[in-house]
Amino acid sequence: VTTDNLKDNLWKEFAVWQARSKFLSAAFVWTKERIFAKDHPETWFISARSWSKKANPDEQGRTLSGLHAKYIFYLVDESGDIAPAVGRSAEQGLSNCVWGKILQGGNPTSHEGMLYQAATVQRHLWRLISITGDPDDPRRSPRISMDWAREQIALYGRDNPWVMAYILGLFPPTSINALLGPDEVNAALGRHLRIDQYEWAQKRLGVDVARFGDDRTVIFPRQGLASFTPTVLRGMRTTDIAARIQQIKRDFKSEVELVDDTGHWGHGVIDNLLAAGHSPLAIMFHAPALDPRYKNRRAEMWIEMAEWVKRGGALPNVPELSGELTTPTYTFVQGKFMLEDKDQIKARLGRSPDLADALALTFAIPDQPQSEGLLPGQRSDGQGKVLSDYDPFAEEATR
Repeated sequence: VTTDNLKDNLWKEFAVWQARSKFLSAAFVWTKERIFAKDHPETWFISARSWSKKANPDEQGRTLSGLHAKYIFYLVDESGDIAPAVGRSAEQGLSNCVWGKILQGGNPTSHEGMLYQAATVQRHLWRLISITGDPDDPRRSPRISMDWAREQIALYGRDNPWVMAYILGLFPPTSINALLGPDEVNAALGRHLRIDQYEWAQKRLGVDVARFGDDRTVIFPRQGLASFTPTVLRGMRTTDIAARIQQIKRDFKSEVELVDDTGHWGHGVIDNLLAAGHSPLAIMFHAPALDPRYKNRRAEMWIEMAEWVKRGGALPNVPELSGELTTPTYTFVQGKFMLEDKDQIKARLGRSPDLADALALTFAIPDQPQSEGLLPGQRSDGQGKVLSDYDPFAEEATR
């Protein structure tokens, strides 16, 4: 993080390991600024790079600029508090190499550092290894004293940000306005559920229709606590999108399709589904919420989705979901819950949160039992429509 940290910690560790290894001692030379191979000192080396204490994130990023080689390896220590610009600079160095890797390590201390970026927004690009000192976790690192860890947890509590970052190996919440933390989402990714935990619920599809060229159309299936791998489409006409929805509806046996019609972008898809004899529900994100606590339907659906994740919802193993679900924040406007503007989310995330929006659409109406559980006297057409109603008072009236 600083020149002193690099000199007194990481660079000192290199010296310790070199002294322990006969091979390293014979093959490499350690100096205060450089470690190089004796046989190839000009081209096989490790260089210590740092920045001024007053450097802004862009200046920090330029520290790693200009390094090009066929084989390149970046080691970034204490990356929890290092600006993402440093990571982007390192990524540029990988653009024209034969073999290149970036290894970063640090404590999960901040939501503003490149470690958080790798664990959330860029999770699909990194191999993540979590290390914990949790005394109740059998996979804990033995380097952290178990007695000391228990003392700190008893003193400050598991929810203390310092305990979370330095003992439990978890990202602490940055503020009270974060919808979901990365650890909550990562726990839900690929979570396994027994079929009896969700089979009672109605099957439904959330459909986020692409608005612009870079955006994606996403069809997201969900049944109760279980959500399933979404279908992602690009550059398709509304007729083709409607045809794909019908195919997924047939295979998944969904009973209701909830289509984003904000700005009427999904209107063509909805019309095609209606013409085919289906009954999709048009959802407008900016429309008034059903619950007066929320500013609009968008806020209402997203908070319902966040609560679903927290109470055990299972997400498919789609790494991009981590960034999309953890990036948005919320605020209160005139006492009502309001989600951060989508353009702001897109600017920070680097893409539209289409996957998360599609999943959120499945929460536009409350969960309910699937049609196989109809009351006596009811029958269904197999498309989620009840063809006859059961009147609970009819039998009593005939007596």
